[in-house]
Amino acid sequence: MESSPAIFAGTAFALFGAALLIWTAARVRHRAPVAHGVNPATAAALTTIFGAGFLLAGVWCFSRL
Repeated sequence: MESSPAIFAGTAFALFGAALLIWTAARVRHRAPVAHGVNPATAAALTTIFGAGFLLAGVWCFSRL
């Protein structure tokens, strides 16, 4: 029973991180703005960093099982 929260958190973090990375890649590939009113390079870099961070957090949660 103690592993259920880790599985839920790991799944949520991993899915959100992967989705954020895929969405950012699609926006950059189509040369569409990642965030309105922000420098495109800065927005792409920050969303990539946060997407990778969330993905790593999900992997870390799964490693705690």
